[in-house]
Amino acid sequence: MGYVVLHLDKSPDNEVPMTAHIARTKMPPNAMPELTYLNEELVEFPEGVADRTEAINHRLEHAGLTRKIGTNQVRVIRVMLTGTQEDMLRIVQEGCLKAWCADNLEWLRKTFGIENVVSAVLHMDEATPHIHAAVVPIVTGERRKVRKVQTDELNKRKYRTKSASRPRLCADDVMSRVKLKEYQDTYAAAMAKYGLQRGIDGSKARHVTTQEFYRNAIARQQNLQDNIGKLLRIEEEKRKAVEHATEQEQTAREQLRRTAAELNAVKGELKTERLKNSAAEVGSTILDGIGSMIGTSKVKRQEQEIGVLRQEVAAREETIEILQTKIQTMQADHRQELTTIQARQAAETTNLTKRHESEMSLLKAIISKAVKWFPYFREMLRMENVCRTVGFNDEQTTTLIKGKPLEYSGELYSEEHNCKFTVERITAQITTDPTDKRKLQLNIDKEPFKEWCRGKFEKARHFFSQEPRQSKGFKR
Repeated sequence: MGYVVLHLDKSPDNEVPMTAHIARTKMPPNAMPELTYLNEELVEFPEGVADRTEAINHRLEHAGLTRKIGTNQVRVIRVMLTGTQEDMLRIVQEGCLKAWCADNLEWLRKTFGIENVVSAVLHMDEATPHIHAAVVPIVTGERRKVRKVQTDELNKRKYRTKSASRPRLCADDVMSRVKLKEYQDTYAAAMAKYGLQRGIDGSKARHVTTQEFYRNAIARQQNLQDNIGKLLRIEEEKRKAVEHATEQEQTAREQLRRTAAELNAVKGELKTERLKNSAAEVGSTILDGIGSMIGTSKVKRQEQEIGVLRQEVAAREETIEILQTKIQTMQADHRQELTTIQARQAAETTNLTKRHESEMSLLKAIISKAVKWFPYFREMLRMENVCRTVGFNDEQTTTLIKGKPLEYSGELYSEEHNCKFTVERITAQITTDPTDKRKLQLNIDKEPFKEWCRGKFEKARHFFSQEPRQSKGFKR
């Protein structure tokens, strides 16, 4: 069993913005424009009054007030009436919405006076159906704060007693603490037959104003945009990391190629040096024999050169070992870095996939609820396709989907006859199908579109069949 929601709020001086919000001349971000045509004004305005703001001023001008309205006086009280979201949607699905609106209007007039309730609008284009009412606080009777009777004293000025039946503008009398509690009790009693009950007496729950709601919605939207920006930055960093890893891999391969070439060159030089060394050793043996016999200085010089060559060969062999160790270390580091990058990419891809699946599940749930809560949702989508096929543009299609009449001149296409009909100043409108209340249909001059096309096609065929044929022979 859900709860009733009754909220009263003293209005500031300017009611034009609130009137624009209620009349949907300025569309709020939490409303669905395609459902605005379901909204309904429950109170008929007096003759010559165009909107809610004019209705408030009209009541103040014709209430019989004798005292000038102060700049700080409250001229209207905003009243919002609804219930728990699930229960309100249940009331709509059970077909009890009209009775619920009538009982709300009866409670408003009984509580605040018929003439004081100048406007009441049903909103069906938001998540929870609700009513916005405007009550002008015109009251009669004794004031709440009556001054104590003063004793007759000398030099005391006396004032004429004011009539208690005279109407006056006083929001404080209407919104006293005692009466606010009484409103909650009586409203809950009036709504009990719809399965709604009174909220907890003395609850600390606080009503969220429209400004706070929009402020929080903007903050949530900003957080969503920040998250999207963060995801884009992560994606960019990932792309740069992959590019950097690719560049490092190319550099490592190039360095490995150069090192291999150097190693091959060193091996070639080492082979040559070994051959030279072998020849030098043979020559040294011969020279030793000769030197022992002739003891020339030339032999000693050659021995010194051979010793230098041996030292160079040892240094080159050491260099080769160092290069081989460096190559192995670089290959191991490169493999480890590639493994780390691949693991990070796989984790990021998994997270993005899970986030995408979560968002898709949420979107499917929202669409499922929209189809369940709003019976005409599928029909509206179908009618949008029909309007575009017939030849209406986006703006004209939007007007028709809202249920408003559209005056049109141009061409209308019929799929059934595969032809276009030229029309001038016809009236198109989408209404409920009289044969099936769950469906919508497109009407042209209050006639179903298919029947209208058949009539036009039959007239054209009859006209061409009756037209006399002209002879195509030669004149003599």
